[in-house]
Amino acid sequence: MSSRKLSLLLKLIIITLVTGASSLCISLLLTTSGFEHLFGIIKPKSESAKASHNKLMSADAQNIIPATDQMNEVPKAFQGTIVYQGKLKPNEKVIALTFDDGPGPKNTAQILEILKKNDVKATFFMIGQMVKYFPQVAKQVAADGHVIGNHTWHHWYRHMDLATAASEIDRTAEIIYKTTGKKTSLFRPPGGFLNNGLAEYARNKKYAVMMWSEQSGDAERRSPPVTGLVKNVLKYAKPGAIVLLHDGGGNRSKSVKALPEMIAGLKAEGYRFVTIPQLLEIQAQEKSVETEVSPVVKNQEHPNQQLNHQ
Repeated sequence: MSSRKLSLLLKLIIITLVTGASSLCISLLLTTSGFEHLFGIIKPKSESAKASHNKLMSADAQNIIPATDQMNEVPKAFQGTIVYQGKLKPNEKVIALTFDDGPGPKNTAQILEILKKNDVKATFFMIGQMVKYFPQVAKQVAADGHVIGNHTWHHWYRHMDLATAASEIDRTAEIIYKTTGKKTSLFRPPGGFLNNGLAEYARNKKYAVMMWSEQSGDAERRSPPVTGLVKNVLKYAKPGAIVLLHDGGGNRSKSVKALPEMIAGLKAEGYRFVTIPQLLEIQAQEKSVETEVSPVVKNQEHPNQQLNHQ
């Protein structure tokens, strides 16, 4: 065969191959399955496979979108720790008001109105049973932009085994979520008891166990008059303080009457009000202040508190 014929034959072969490859690519691109194949997109062929595929996609989305409400989250450094107050710079005049033992149909509602009027956000540590009895009040707390914490189901002080402690905390977390749509990583042990099994379980579950640095005295058997409640809060106020108040657990009419004066007095001293997660976030961001984990209390209750609930 002459070189001229051989060259012509090679050209014909090349043209045929190019034409065939082009046709194949066009066919693939014009079909959905071909397009997906070229770009590595493999769709499930059966309904069960589709469901599995969608589940995987959902899991990926959850890795991107936080599962919990940002307002109720606490910095990782505080998860599983015991906190009595925010460790802040002296000029960081913020304070956190916290309310225990609600929600209730009267006192909580009145407190919410006072907070709204004064543009103050607070943290409410709720008892599971109370959320069950008064779900609409719990919903209103969340709707008003306040933070909700876990305060156990029964508010028991006694020592508990692991199963009982788990029930007290997990049941409360579940009903708070089902009622308000909020997940919380905040826990406050009833009476400030740290060694009865509750705080240990909460810490193992990565809750921030929130105590307090000052109190009004509104839960004492012989609680002070309204002026005394106000004086107690204003006297010990300092940057990063966590104030213990009550919206449940008894007649809290004095707490309701004292609250406007407390807020006015603290504002006059230059304080602004934050929720517990906001307080902890401020501390986390203050690099000059070393994060401290509060020591475990050796006795059976908060060192500055002996609660006698009415």
